[in-house]
Amino acid sequence: MTPLTKAEEEVMHIIWRLGRCLVSDVMPHYEALKGKSVPQSSVSSIVRILEEKGFVSHKAYGRTHEYFPIITKEDYTKTTLNRLVTDYFEGSMSSLVSFLVKEEKLDKDELSELLDKLK
Repeated sequence: MTPLTKAEEEVMHIIWRLGRCLVSDVMPHYEALKGKSVPQSSVSSIVRILEEKGFVSHKAYGRTHEYFPIITKEDYTKTTLNRLVTDYFEGSMSSLVSFLVKEEKLDKDELSELLDKLK
């Protein structure tokens, strides 16, 4: 699975949330995220790139294109997390958890909850 740029990932999160949508449906969400007006052509270009990368597909209704995700958020999350662990933690999930604890991004209650899930 091809990694996404930050902008592509932002738009993809919106599409996952919306499901089937037009670029015009994505626009207000993306503009709210960015805190400014964004040209529709920019968002349209990002959506077309997402299609080229195999993350979305479309159904055409004349000149209108309805886009929908073909990669689930869960599958992307798994791939991204595995890439992070491989690239930065030598493939060790325990190294990732240790890092999160050391950096105080994971507190004792959350760690205890994870241990309970493992049991």
